[in-house]
Amino acid sequence: MIARHLDLGSLQAFVHIAELKSFTRAAKAAKVSQSAISLKLKRLEEQLNCRLVERTPRSVQLSAEGEAFLSHARNILDAHDRAFEVFLKPRKRLTIGISDHVAGPELATLIARMNANNPQLVIEIRIGSSGALLESFDRRELDATVVRFHAGRTDGQLLAEEQFGWFAAPDWQHRQGEALPIATLAEPCGVRMLSGRLLDEAKVPWTEIFVGGGVTSVVAAVTAGLGVAALARRMLPFGAVDVGSKLNLPALPKLPIILHSRPSSEEAKDALDTLSSAFGSIV
Repeated sequence: MIARHLDLGSLQAFVHIAELKSFTRAAKAAKVSQSAISLKLKRLEEQLNCRLVERTPRSVQLSAEGEAFLSHARNILDAHDRAFEVFLKPRKRLTIGISDHVAGPELATLIARMNANNPQLVIEIRIGSSGALLESFDRRELDATVVRFHAGRTDGQLLAEEQFGWFAAPDWQHRQGEALPIATLAEPCGVRMLSGRLLDEAKVPWTEIFVGGGVTSVVAAVTAGLGVAALARRMLPFGAVDVGSKLNLPALPKLPIILHSRPSSEEAKDALDTLSSAFGSIV
């Protein structure tokens, strides 16, 4: 009965013998004695219950069974080496900064798609404001950053555009004669600056009612009924309504999502290509 587990050392000895046509040269390649090479081959032949090598005083030739088994032996050794490379080779790292106004509920889906593309790539995600992330990118602290528009910059790749609106809780009511209460992100925030400028140009009196450290906190303030926030539709809390037309607020434009990148490896480039495609499908 053939043994179910083949010895890798014996397989390697057999491949050396087959390729070098010499027990002496095979022993040298394996850095063992000739007797050790012979013993490994003998064990393999016993496991397979057949003769793999025909040896005469003048030559070393493979038997018909040896010729048939050689490709299988090589495949087993190659698979073994590839399996070890997964853990021995240092993992590549991809550090991505994503604007808080961009990293919505689909962030888990984006990460999953990049991981599926290359499970061995270490993905580091940093969330922040577009301005701060761009500064980190310019200092080469990030391999890539996905941000909203940023005045004065023309570089980057357009991934998608999103329509923004003025949203509030469904039962929220604006008190007549009072300044519009706005929930917004802390400075620096491009959406904060744009929405404030548009309100000022439209001569709409407004005041900050809430300043959050992230979009999640701004959404919470809207849900709590504190006031109005400029948000993309995919960031909305359940039941939030667009009150822009009702309150005659200035229309908010579509805002682009821009990718800035300098991938340091092919693995990183492939992951960023996956990220770009994913944004196009979810936004």
